[in-house]
Amino acid sequence: MLVAAIIERVHRALEEYGKDCSMEEVVGLCPDLTWNQVYLAIDYLSKTGLVRIALDPDRTYTIQVYPTFSEPPSTASQQSSMQEAAS
Repeated sequence: MLVAAIIERVHRALEEYGKDCSMEEVVGLCPDLTWNQVYLAIDYLSKTGLVRIALDPDRTYTIQVYPTFSEPPSTASQQSSMQEAAS
């Protein structure tokens, strides 16, 4: 499996899960990947700002995914934003 595909697989699994989870839960969400593959994908996603990693007081790493928006903003909202900026 290509690295880009692994990263996409982990990111998609996190988005579908929809809430904060531990590293162990992420590994469980991607049973077709090894722990190392998941770890490297999380590292990349964190460095690119798509997820946030936090260390809990009980020393557990929690992963929070930031939602991605694939739809571009509507042209009506773009036009109103442009008009406001021009004013």
